[in-house]
Amino acid sequence: MYSIAAINKMNRQEFIEKIGWVFEHSPWIANKTWDYRPFPNLNTLHQLMVQAVTEAPIGDQLELIRAHPDLGGKLKMTDSSVKEQIGAGLDSLSEEEYKEFASLNKSYANKFGFPFILAVKGHTKETIYQSMKNRINHTKEEEFQTALTQIFAIAKFRLDDIVKLQTEERGA
Repeated sequence: MYSIAAINKMNRQEFIEKIGWVFEHSPWIANKTWDYRPFPNLNTLHQLMVQAVTEAPIGDQLELIRAHPDLGGKLKMTDSSVKEQIGAGLDSLSEEEYKEFASLNKSYANKFGFPFILAVKGHTKETIYQSMKNRINHTKEEEFQTALTQIFAIAKFRLDDIVKLQTEERGA
């Protein structure tokens, strides 16, 4: 856990190493955000990281989206993704459920060109599956924006887990 004060004292390399992972395999976001130090609070840090993504070229945004693993997949994932998927019960899929998730993931990726992304905290495997079934009917543009919105939520959950809020920062 880090305080905002400790984060503000980090040099660029430390910041990228300790904070950059909150956006899956995309340390460029932390690198760009570091220039806006000092951060008055956690929400501002998150907003500036989101701003770095929204101002990035579409190609960089697509790479960020594609850096995320399939939900319910069995490929190598970051420790954070593994923990998040375990929390939603995706580590205990039956063989039939696994096949259903794999089929939907494949259909989704074929249609949109990137993986289905959902901030799974607070979800169950059933609600995730239903969301996949519903969202596959969206347009590519809708899903691109939804994927980024979900990534922003994932990053906020991860920041909340590693940044300790000090009394003066609560409610900020």
